Amino acid sequence: MDEIAFDENGLVPCVVQDWRTGEVLTLAYMNEEALRRTRETGETHFFSRSRQRLWHKGETSGNVQRVRALRYDCDADAILALVEPAGPACHTGERTCFHRGDRGRPAPHEALPALERTIAARREAASRGEAGSSYTAELLADPPRIGDKVREEADEVARAAQSESDERVCEEAADVLYHLSVLLASRGLTLEGALEVLNGRRR
Repeated sequence: MDEIAFDENGLVPCVVQDWRTGEVLTLAYMNEEALRRTRETGETHFFSRSRQRLWHKGETSGNVQRVRALRYDCDADAILALVEPAGPACHTGERTCFHRGDRGRPAPHEALPALERTIAARREAASRGEAGSSYTAELLADPPRIGDKVREEADEVARAAQSESDERVCEEAADVLYHLSVLLASRGLTLEGALEVLNGRRR
């Protein structure tokens, strides 16, 4: 707390980022009390500049943000909160407050989180008997086939790496990532588990 450089109004900006996907969810402000409560409760608290009062994210909506880590920048005048969100970050119901502006081509880091959310939606629909006719739904209904497809696609990317163009290698690698994501979802898992294993191997 003593290291944070609050501004002349006693505030510090806080960037809120999804712990699992890396997506930026919102930008809010904290005063000393908000930061203290965030650290004590493990859920984000902010100071509303418009209402001039402290607020607990999700206090009315239930969309709380469980804090996994708090970091601050080199000047200690900005905070990064890595969180597990229980729902949308934006009061509009959007997942992130940054849903306006240039929404053309998605950034590369957005691909896997969006894919996992789509697969999860297909899996939930299937559990309600609303599987539909998508390829993902077909795979989820036939787990042995998913494993076969992962083996097939892994072989194809290995062969592409030996003799085909960089574009083909990327296309085959994308197929591997897609089918691997479906395989994990069929077990109720996400890529997070595999990424945590990789993080553990860095130590």
